[in-house]
Amino acid sequence: MIEKPKFEARFLLPKYWLTWLGVGLLYFISWLPYKWQLAMGRGLGRLFYRFVPKRAAVARRNLELCFPDKSADEIEQLVRTNMENTGIAFFETGMAWWWPDWRIRRKLHVHGVEHLHAPLREGKGVLLLLFHFLSLEVHARLHGFIQPAVGLYRPHNNALMEFLQTRGRGRSNKYMIPRTDVRSMKQAIDQGEIAGYLPDQDYGRRRTVFAPFFAVEKTSTTTGTLLFAASKKCAVLSTTCFRRADGSGYDVTFYPEFANFPTDDPVADVTRVNKMVEFAVSQCPEQYLWVHRRFKTRPNEDDPSLYQ
Repeated sequence: MIEKPKFEARFLLPKYWLTWLGVGLLYFISWLPYKWQLAMGRGLGRLFYRFVPKRAAVARRNLELCFPDKSADEIEQLVRTNMENTGIAFFETGMAWWWPDWRIRRKLHVHGVEHLHAPLREGKGVLLLLFHFLSLEVHARLHGFIQPAVGLYRPHNNALMEFLQTRGRGRSNKYMIPRTDVRSMKQAIDQGEIAGYLPDQDYGRRRTVFAPFFAVEKTSTTTGTLLFAASKKCAVLSTTCFRRADGSGYDVTFYPEFANFPTDDPVADVTRVNKMVEFAVSQCPEQYLWVHRRFKTRPNEDDPSLYQ
């Protein structure tokens, strides 16, 4: 468990100066008008599309695999738009970490919060499923205004960035739990906390099964959801956060609790989770994290890569 990260003198060493330079620039930009930052993000995303072709290629391949009925032109347009949203996400990190409460709170539009409050009134803990949409940092900050939560996360390799990200993500929430600390995550749920978890990436072969995801019949899908959902008095529900096209803020939506979950069929259970991801992505595909190699783990280790 991580609570209130503390500044360390070693962060002033020369090895962190470049990090400070980048962070300082992002901090300065975060105070610019919101719509300016959106425009700058789209411009940065166009540069990504042009000069970081490997990432664009991963996004393109993922979209081809998930949406085989789309034409090449439709896929390419979605790749371009997705890269623009990826650029915006860079600036949204600064907003999420450093904007004062009054500034970011007025961007929040909440829907379906009764689905979150219902299990809490019953004394249950909540395993809250979030997905890798590009406004994830903003989502975490905004969620704290609705109901502070704890979150499972991957610690950063750079100690200074680890300090900054845990401090930024904890501004309106409670604390962060390293993703390897399964015990603390289960304890938080048992104690009635809201615990955020992201089940929609390829985590390899450990604690996974292969289940359908869009048009890919056998997709490596974590069973971590089932591990945490098995905690006593645990309700499982999902939430999304989409940036409004008109620049007026973000729609944070909560969906009904999963009924009869988990069961004794792990493939059927994670398929339900994948279907929820599909539903969320279908609402705003251009804002999803397509640059992650979601299908890198194949059912058999000697199967050819889908990204060749």
